[in-house]
Amino acid sequence: MKGEFSINTLRRRPSHTADLLLGRLPEKRNTHIMVTVGEEAIESETLMKDLLNAGTTIVRINCAHGSPEIWSEIIRRVKRTSQILEKPCRILMDLAGPKLRTGKLQAGPCVLKISPKKNAYGKVIYPALVWLSSPGAGSPPAHVSPDAILHVDGEELLSKLKVDDVVTLFDARGKQRTLKIISRYPIFSGVGYMAECSKAAYVKSGAKLFIKDKRRKLSAGHVVNIPPLKQFIKLRVDDLLSISRDGQNEENNLTSSTGAHRIACSSEYVFDSVKPGEPIAFDDGKIWGIIKATSTSEILVSITHAGPRGSKLGSEKSINIPRSNIRYEGLTSKDLIDLDFVANHADMVGVSFVRDVRDILLLRQELEKRKRRDLGISLKIETKEGFEKLPLLLLEAMKMPNPLGIMIARGDLAVECGWENMAYIQKEIISVCTAAHVPVIWATQVLESLVRSGVPTRAELTDVAEGMRTSCIMLNKGKCIVEAVSFLHRILSNHSTKSDAEFKPLALSSHDF
Repeated sequence: MKGEFSINTLRRRPSHTADLLLGRLPEKRNTHIMVTVGEEAIESETLMKDLLNAGTTIVRINCAHGSPEIWSEIIRRVKRTSQILEKPCRILMDLAGPKLRTGKLQAGPCVLKISPKKNAYGKVIYPALVWLSSPGAGSPPAHVSPDAILHVDGEELLSKLKVDDVVTLFDARGKQRTLKIISRYPIFSGVGYMAECSKAAYVKSGAKLFIKDKRRKLSAGHVVNIPPLKQFIKLRVDDLLSISRDGQNEENNLTSSTGAHRIACSSEYVFDSVKPGEPIAFDDGKIWGIIKATSTSEILVSITHAGPRGSKLGSEKSINIPRSNIRYEGLTSKDLIDLDFVANHADMVGVSFVRDVRDILLLRQELEKRKRRDLGISLKIETKEGFEKLPLLLLEAMKMPNPLGIMIARGDLAVECGWENMAYIQKEIISVCTAAHVPVIWATQVLESLVRSGVPTRAELTDVAEGMRTSCIMLNKGKCIVEAVSFLHRILSNHSTKSDAEFKPLALSSHDF
């Protein structure tokens, strides 16, 4: 396309730049579907096949979670499935960036509650469905939806199970419970069984299971690999929360000095930058507070907004301090280590919390070191500073040979810039990028109710309609993610004409850069 300056060439250029970054689109679609995946892609033998068949064209891996070993296996499965199905699928890996997060809370007990469905009077109306299989046998088939999954170490026990057998176990309270086998399924490695449990049970790792055959011969096994319960702090308005340097507290106990709940912060540089009186938000704005006092090792926060019955704050949740003059790193030391992996395995790299031109220059330098002038780049706009400097960021990034895109990370952006400004801000970003012929990725909580529960809200459908003006819509993971991708694919296929952004004077053009 070099040297061509016709009107038709300019009209084709936006789709050309999107193809360079995101790949070719399926027929009857003008918008890509990106899906975030994690360890569940390894645990399920069918998830990647189901996602690609449903319409996924890009898989996103978040480097803030998991490890190179997990990422390698996810990528291997994506590429293998893509090749078998002959459906192209690109891989985006998001660097964690200098994001502030809560530290890890002490792990809870390794116990799983099995709960039958009860009516208003407490009478059981439906037994709980429990999946039984060996630890390495894989996940239940896609059409099976158990209430609980028990991995059993006991080859003799599992090999003898038949439909209508009754498995006995003693739960964490010493209560005897029975599991009646109702169906048997062949799976990836061996077989799995669906059972019914009509009474509540608290099953812990090590719990013994056994059956007796007609000759009264006993076969036994025990439950393994039950993950620890996730711990959290319950915060209400006027509660005090003490934030300490990461590693200084491991439990969410009350401190003796202030009576405040305690949690750590993943980044140390924040303690030297914040001031009393500044607002602070947690978990994408679900909880708000005001900083009351600071020291070199602690920040004391008074909670000003939480749910009517309190809000839960857990490990690795976001922290935003929108009015503080915190000087963040561009690419962190972890980012540089992860970038080595990304450069060798991914099609695109997502750069988090881009704020100024120095971040772009550092990225260019690091990619040149790794000889990846062809690696796609997704700049994540998630701060007020990044939004206000968007034209400068684009002008600098467009000097690079790498395919370029912009992701509107609306979670952090809404907290940093104010919820009331988001409608204007996201339209402004789309207009600027359309003028620059740079593809946009529409992200954060898209069809979230559908992904989690299987039913979308009316507001989510309107949100998708706005996202159709972009080159790619991103969905986060959830138990109904395959259904959500299929639903979104149908919407995009039925409305295959992209609405162009209005070319009107931009508010950004009034900024003095």
